[in-house]
Amino acid sequence: MSEYFVYVLENQKGRLYIGQTDNLERRLSQHNSPEGKNHLGKYTHKNGPWHLLGFEEFPSRSMAMIREGELKSWKSPTKLRAVFGTSAVESRQGRD
Repeated sequence: MSEYFVYVLENQKGRLYIGQTDNLERRLSQHNSPEGKNHLGKYTHKNGPWHLLGFEEFPSRSMAMIREGELKSWKSPTKLRAVFGTSAVESRQGRD
């Protein structure tokens, strides 16, 4: 049985990106690789580098896609961070 992931990425400016994949490590590498620009959208390529804020695992792609849509409908980055963890930007600001 395959595993599918819904993930949340964050860049250094605190911007978030939500996606889904069946290979989390490969997908993160694609988002951060110059070669990945041929496989991914312009948004992640132009706004990287990205780090993984968090992820959820699902037994089917359809379930992952439903959750991805649900998370994308949330307009509040604060709500996403409450589910997936503290922002690296907020962590750095807390140390200043």
